Amino acid sequence: MTQTSTTRPDTSDMVRLHRVFRDAFGCAAQLVGSASTDDPERVACVAAYYANVLAFLHAHHEGEDELLWPKLTERAPAQAELVARIAGQHEGVSTWLEAAEIRLADWVADPNIDRGAALASALATLGAELGLHLDDEERHMLPLAAEHLTVEEWGELPGHGMRAFRGDKIWLVFGLIQEQMAPEAIAGMESHMPPPVREFWTAAGRPQFEAFVAALRH
Repeated sequence: MTQTSTTRPDTSDMVRLHRVFRDAFGCAAQLVGSASTDDPERVACVAAYYANVLAFLHAHHEGEDELLWPKLTERAPAQAELVARIAGQHEGVSTWLEAAEIRLADWVADPNIDRGAALASALATLGAELGLHLDDEERHMLPLAAEHLTVEEWGELPGHGMRAFRGDKIWLVFGLIQEQMAPEAIAGMESHMPPPVREFWTAAGRPQFEAFVAALRH
């Protein structure tokens, strides 16, 4: 099921989403190192950031597992081995993701230097392993998706990600994604939000996000 050039989805939005993860794990040492046992508010802020980023990574991969890999395997049989290899990388990433979640819980329980170092290391390792996977996706999977998925099918991924998200700050995800977008793309994103979601985001979500990241990055 190959799409014509006029009906191909713009899969470059996935690259912007990937940057959210690359940026978050790339600054792990700096952010975790900025918090200590004598500053519980800072610990809570950094912990909330990474808890929600990790939850979003879970949701993102679940969406690909359900909506992307099966379609590409069926519609691009000549590339089935490539698709299987890259889809299989999720298992390895999940191992490091779960290790990072354990280290995060340990650090929240007792944010001492040793546990902070272990968390920063786990997040950095996850970032490195994930980065290799994202490189493969961007190089191989996004062109395949543009060729073999419809615009509507590609458009199912963001909604699935939001529904599968198990974090407690969905507005953080919205904001982090919008930071990677041009103003016209942001306007398009918001115009396609269901009215209640758009109202929540503009009235409460965006102010919460701006306050949160200001505290996180100070």
